[in-house]
Amino acid sequence: MAVGPFNNVERPLPSAFSIEGQMDEYPSVPNQTDETTVDLEETLPEDDEGFEIVEDDEGGATIVFDEPEKRISSLGFGANLADEMDDTDLASISKDLTSLIEEDKSSRAEWEKTYEEGLTLLGLTYEERTEPFNGATGVTHPILNEAVTQFQAQAYKELLPAGGPTRTQVIGKVTPEKEAQAERVKNYMNFQITEIMEEYDPDFDQMLYYVGYGGSAFKKVYYDGDLGRATSPFVQAKDLIVPYSAKDLSTAERVTHVVRVTSNTLKKQQVSGFYRDVELQDPTENSDDIIKDKQDKITGLEPSSTPDEFVLYECHCNLDIEGSEDVDAEGEPTGVKLPYIVTIEATSGEVLSIRRNYREEDTRKRKRQYFVHYKFLPGLGFYGFGLVHLIGNLSRSSTSLLRQLIDAGTLSNLPAGFKAKGMRIQDQESPLQPGEWRDVDAPGGALRENLMPLPYKEPSATLFSLMGFCISAAQKFIGTTDLGMGEGNQEMPVGTTIALLERGSRVMSAVHKRLHYAQKQELKLLASVFAEDLPEEYPYEVPGAEQSVKAQDFDRRIDIVPVSDPNIYSMTQRITLAQEQLKLAQLSPDMHNMYEAYRRMYSALGVQNIDAVLVPPTEPKAESAAVENARSLSSPQGEKALRVFPEQDHMSHIQAHMKFILTPIVQTSPPVYGILLGHVMEHIAMLATTQVQGEAEKVQQETGQAVEPQRLQLEISRIEAKLVTETLEQLTPKGQGEDALVDLKSRELDIREKDNMRKAQGDAAQIQIDKQRNAEKLAMEKARLMSTEQIAEMRVAAQLQRTGGM
Repeated sequence: MAVGPFNNVERPLPSAFSIEGQMDEYPSVPNQTDETTVDLEETLPEDDEGFEIVEDDEGGATIVFDEPEKRISSLGFGANLADEMDDTDLASISKDLTSLIEEDKSSRAEWEKTYEEGLTLLGLTYEERTEPFNGATGVTHPILNEAVTQFQAQAYKELLPAGGPTRTQVIGKVTPEKEAQAERVKNYMNFQITEIMEEYDPDFDQMLYYVGYGGSAFKKVYYDGDLGRATSPFVQAKDLIVPYSAKDLSTAERVTHVVRVTSNTLKKQQVSGFYRDVELQDPTENSDDIIKDKQDKITGLEPSSTPDEFVLYECHCNLDIEGSEDVDAEGEPTGVKLPYIVTIEATSGEVLSIRRNYREEDTRKRKRQYFVHYKFLPGLGFYGFGLVHLIGNLSRSSTSLLRQLIDAGTLSNLPAGFKAKGMRIQDQESPLQPGEWRDVDAPGGALRENLMPLPYKEPSATLFSLMGFCISAAQKFIGTTDLGMGEGNQEMPVGTTIALLERGSRVMSAVHKRLHYAQKQELKLLASVFAEDLPEEYPYEVPGAEQSVKAQDFDRRIDIVPVSDPNIYSMTQRITLAQEQLKLAQLSPDMHNMYEAYRRMYSALGVQNIDAVLVPPTEPKAESAAVENARSLSSPQGEKALRVFPEQDHMSHIQAHMKFILTPIVQTSPPVYGILLGHVMEHIAMLATTQVQGEAEKVQQETGQAVEPQRLQLEISRIEAKLVTETLEQLTPKGQGEDALVDLKSRELDIREKDNMRKAQGDAAQIQIDKQRNAEKLAMEKARLMSTEQIAEMRVAAQLQRTGGM
């Protein structure tokens, strides 16, 4: 397995002799006074590099060995410089760098301590406690683990969707060719990340958990020669040692990656020439890594008695190495340190490799970057702050309160106390079972006088409320509480909804934006690896182009960005914004693109294949004059349906529409008349523009000079006015020249006279109706009076009959 970004380099050229202290491996050449004749070809190595044989006049020879700096300068650009360096120089480099690495580790000691102590707050293990009593609860409140898990789940879904994390955008002017190129680049990168780089998804998922917990995590992007592809493994913050005062990775003086490899893997890399083939001490357990020890304890891993893991320091630093130094225009060394990657075995201090860390064609020799820093919250130093720093104290308080409540309940349910010294209880060591009665030998008096239970109280409601306050404060700080927007009030104003959304997600939105920026840097590094180290052809057929177009696709015309939105970090937020946008569009549909508004709503909901649900609007196209005449009858839709296109025969369209305007059906329908007349005017404007531009092009071809824009506009206006006048003359009926206004007034008077006559006739009819109503009313009144008189007479007759009878 590869451990660094340079495992694809060729094995360096072998040297004839190793450096000082190892020359005794080769037999010395005797002088001429020796009786034995020595064949130089048999004595010296077969390789003639690194030395020169100079023969003298007396038949002897002198062997002149190259200096180390000369041998270094003759190596290839990607070779391991340590193979040709003096042991003394290597030991000096190892000592200096190891000392600086230890200083960098010391500078972050407080950060490491907080990181290590916070691991217990995740509640992944149960603590056995004997205080304040044996068997006291060791439970840990899960508030920290809950916050980390919620953050990880949300960020994982937004930053790494199923289709891949990459999208592209065209830089500068957008053309169909650039859009096709951007689509090919996007598809290729998503294919590599989701299908070929099998470790990317699980590593990214795990990295987000560490980002939420500790505040910092890293990705290392490089080409893996063993795998034959790009890779981007996750690197824990504890394994990337950077001076705590450093601003960022690009300007840090040193960046040291702590790499752990098995002895077999290290041996393979030495045999392949990636590392120097030197004897190393047996690996030993590294007891200085307190974070790793704590993680192993939590996960249940026990250190092996015979460790088989080497610890390597892969240090990205600046050095001034003789033979590979920076030189000026005259070829003289400047003394400026250049970027290198130095790999040191931590136990023995042996330098395994030294390689240049800049591009060969880069005249400025800028450091190549392989690491990407994912940060939760900027800290006071290089490493970020995570949830363990932000709510660690609240988590401790919640855990303490929870333990007190549980312990109080335990003591209340299983009380203890004092008994009289002389009182004996049978089997007093075993607890009483429900329904069991035991014999007691009491010295005298009542039994209750010989027993005194301790005054344990029930769990305190105050402690419970205080624990709830700590939990609520932590959730409010990190924004994990439910927003509850719009519940019971669907008519909440848009501004209020957005304000509530922003207030409830302020912290997480900022964190998401930082992760979006870091992922953008990672994708750019991956794109560089895809372009430089992978084959120059696409591994599959691409639509509309040859597979070899990949060599030109990855250029500066296309910008590679994450598919996530830096301003939206959750589906809830996305759906809420889409809903408010749709509400505004529905209030004023004439001012909005309703298709796009609904499409964004479906997209926010995560609907796949939206076009199968939402029918896209059809683009208008040029039609014949007959079809346009027919469409004009469907007012008001016809107004939007009639459009003028440059490729149409405008004169024939104008004539056809004018004939149709003079038909009775259009003459008696003002809306259709207006639609067609307006459409004719658009044809006139387009016809005038086309004629003038054509004449201007002919003039430019004949004279070589372009016509001034102001002159063109005046000519267009002149032709438009002429065509409009001719068109309106066709619409004016014959005989209506100068007397048109008089005729119009006459018609108006006729209409008024007819209207007055109609009103008079209506008034006369109304009067006749009123008379008839009054006559009917009078007749009904008379009938009513007669009926009343008859009833009165009948009553009188009946009364007389009764009186006479008496």
